[in-house]
Amino acid sequence: MADPTELPPALQGERFRFGDLSCYVAGQGPPLVLIHSMNASPSAAEVRPLFDRYAASRTVFAPDLPGCGCSDRTDRRYDPRLMTDALHALAEQVRRRCGEQRIDALAVSTGCEFLARAAMERPERWRCLALVSPTGLNGRRPQRGPPGSTRAIPGLHAVLSARPWAQPLYRALTRPKVIRYFLRRTFGRDDIDEALCAHAVRNAAVAGARFAPLHFLGAGLFSADIHDVYESLTQPVWVSHGVRGDFTDFRGLSLLANAGTWRVSALQAGAMPYFEVMTDFARAFDAFLHDGARGRDEAGMSDSELARDAFRERSVRLGRR
Repeated sequence: MADPTELPPALQGERFRFGDLSCYVAGQGPPLVLIHSMNASPSAAEVRPLFDRYAASRTVFAPDLPGCGCSDRTDRRYDPRLMTDALHALAEQVRRRCGEQRIDALAVSTGCEFLARAAMERPERWRCLALVSPTGLNGRRPQRGPPGSTRAIPGLHAVLSARPWAQPLYRALTRPKVIRYFLRRTFGRDDIDEALCAHAVRNAAVAGARFAPLHFLGAGLFSADIHDVYESLTQPVWVSHGVRGDFTDFRGLSLLANAGTWRVSALQAGAMPYFEVMTDFARAFDAFLHDGARGRDEAGMSDSELARDAFRERSVRLGRR
C-alpha cells in the first residue's frame, strides 16, 4: 500500500502540513475554508470545483481531515471531537497567513457537523457558514443527546475493525465499482465526476485508509447533540442541497428554533451541487457571503434579526409555538 504523502494531489495548490494534518491553499484575499465530508474514501478532492473557482478571489484552504487524504491515517479513535479540534488548529494556520479577520467556511455533509461545532465553540473565528447537504437534519427525530455525545452504535466499530476481516471488508467497500455505485447515489444520476471517482479509488489504496471510514460506518462520527449545536450558532448560515440522490431529506430543519434565520437553497442537482450547477450555486453562495459582510442594514437590525422576526411571525400563523 502507498503512503498518504505519495498520493497524487487532490487539488492544484500549495500543500502544507501542520501537526499530523495536510491542507491545500491557493489564491489571495479574504480566507475561505472548504471542508469535505466523511465516507468510505474521503478527501479534499470533494471540494475541487469550489477550490478552483474561489482561488481567483480569496485565499482558499481545503484540509484533509484526520485519517483522510494526505493527513496521517493512524489507528486511533475518530470522532467529532478529533475533527473539531482539527478545524480549530486549521483556524490558527489561517490566522497566521491571513491575519485576524474572521473566516468564511463551507462544509459538505458530515463535515457540516464538525464546522458547526467549531463555530459554536469559537464564534469569534468564524464569520459565515455554508452547509452543503448537512447531516443530522433528516427525518423529524431531534438529536439532542448529552453535550459531545455521538450516535455510535455500541459494539459495531469493534466488529467492523476486528481482524482478520477489517481490511478485506474495507477493500470490498472501496472497489472501483462500489465507489462508482455510491457516487451515482450521491449525484442521483449515472453521470458522475470521473476525476473525483478516480481519486477516491487511489485514496482508498493508501496504508491506513480504513481506520477513519470504519468509525464513520459505526456512526461514531455523527453527533447525538447536533440539533443543540446547530441552534447555538450565532453566525449567518446558508444551507444548500440538491433534489436528487440519497441526500434530499431535510425535514429536521423544522425542529431548529433558529431555522428561520437560515437561508436555504434547493438546487436541481445531487448532494454536491457545485459539481453540476456551479453557476447557480456560486450565485447563491456569493450573495450569501455579500450579505454576511454587509452586517447591519439601514434600519439598524442584522439580517439574522430580521429573519428571526419573520420566522416568529410565520410560526404564529402556522400555529407553531
